[in-house]
Amino acid sequence: MMQLDNLYQEVILDHYKHPENKGLADAFDAQVHHINPSCGDEITLNLSLEGTKVKGISWDGVGCSISQASVSIMSGLMLGKDLMIAQEILDNFVSLMQSKGVGQPDENVLEDAVALAGVSQYPARIKCALLGWMAFKDASVQAQKKN
Repeated sequence: MMQLDNLYQEVILDHYKHPENKGLADAFDAQVHHINPSCGDEITLNLSLEGTKVKGISWDGVGCSISQASVSIMSGLMLGKDLMIAQEILDNFVSLMQSKGVGQPDENVLEDAVALAGVSQYPARIKCALLGWMAFKDASVQAQKKN
């Protein structure tokens, strides 16, 4: 198990140091700004849809490695997905975060996000991991209303 933890830490650090889709796009259907009051992490997320497909996700933020890596992973996962599939991925991730460390993450669904499985053991960090995902959820609702 130790080797897996190390591998997961590598994935998280890699996303933190080389975030995907960071830098806000000028064109978007919805923009949301989420703050985690318990630690001060912030994320602004821009989302654009093409029909029910996620056409663009861009974000900017400040915060701990977990919140920043998590939004990077999420943005890569959701890009190009239909919103129904995106919702399934989101639900899967949320239930993993609520599993108190006993969840069995589905790598086929969550890909790199399985690296965040260990976070579910630390209640104070769960909000960090979920910050970008909740921003995506909000933005997708707003973007759908607009379209």
